[in-house]
Amino acid sequence: MLSYRHGFHAGNHADVLKHVALVALLRILTRKDKPLVVLDTHAGAGLYSLEEGFAVRNAEFRDGIAALWERSDLPAPVADYLGLVRALNPDGVLRRYPGSPRIALGVLRPQDRLRLFELHSTEGKVLAQEFAQEGRRVTVTAGDGFAGLKAVLPPPSRRGLVLIDPSYELVSDYRAVVAALRDAMAAIRDRHPAVWYPLLQRREAVQLPDNLRQAVGVDWVDVALQVKAPSPEGLGLHGSGLFVVNPPWKFSEQMRAVMPWLTQALAQDSTAGFRLEARET
Repeated sequence: MLSYRHGFHAGNHADVLKHVALVALLRILTRKDKPLVVLDTHAGAGLYSLEEGFAVRNAEFRDGIAALWERSDLPAPVADYLGLVRALNPDGVLRRYPGSPRIALGVLRPQDRLRLFELHSTEGKVLAQEFAQEGRRVTVTAGDGFAGLKAVLPPPSRRGLVLIDPSYELVSDYRAVVAALRDAMAAIRDRHPAVWYPLLQRREAVQLPDNLRQAVGVDWVDVALQVKAPSPEGLGLHGSGLFVVNPPWKFSEQMRAVMPWLTQALAQDSTAGFRLEARET
């Protein structure tokens, strides 16, 4: 949606879950020598200030990344993720938070490629500037990520991770992610599409995990984190999830081990909990 700015939500509990999982996925996938391409359909601005601008208005990062910043009991996958964030805050003060593109680039190797899409004109310009020095490793396209994804599939490297994470402010996004998932599955042989989704009290959001499961005929892992009870008014985000298709070996095991700790660390009330379901043959 043209009005959506991820800066309002940068570093919140949903970003933490998504980025812990993203780092875990990429660490496993980059163990193979063959090149990997990562496609991000809704890349945002790439890097966000937590000291000014959008992020300080609601300060959602305080219940997300900030809740982990001073902890010393981090499980290995969380420590790995936090290390990437710390690298962008070298003085030890939490000032900036990386979006998914910057997180991914922190793990990718010289032979890997990052393909980014962003529809919002201002966000797209910032994104392009953020990665202007990366040369051929990173390609930024201004435009609709759903349409762009279909246009670039299959990528030159048939090994790919496709991150599909729209704002879901449009009802049509719920249908579009299922279609994009099918497109990614059909076009990339060694494929690992991952769909981020919100936990909301709206019919489309409640139905989405089942719709994603029905759209694929291969293995999947569905992990979700609820940090608080849904609001009585039915508004607002009370958690989020990530649906990963064809999960690489050991991914679900890592997430199952880390989710109890992450639930405790990010809980906002006594209803906090997690769900991890999988089809792995």
